[in-house]
Amino acid sequence: MANTNENVNVVVTKSPKSVGISIALTLFFGPLGMFYSTILGAIIMIIVDIVVGIFTLGFGLIITWPIQVIWAAIATSMYNKKLMKGQL
Repeated sequence: MANTNENVNVVVTKSPKSVGISIALTLFFGPLGMFYSTILGAIIMIIVDIVVGIFTLGFGLIITWPIQVIWAAIATSMYNKKLMKGQL
């Protein structure tokens, strides 16, 4: 067996995330669904929802829920753009 120096290219692949699934998960599960698209955003929104829910007896969630859906869609889109540029 000969000892040769060969260049080996290693390709690591990640699949893109679906914006539609991200929106659906966040619509149905709120900040828990955001874990699919953004972990930090989900943790932030869980804390915000707890605070808003306590102070408004849950009525403030009418405002925070759509914000979470938009945030999840944007985070998924940004993830996919970074993935296509090879930055992840």
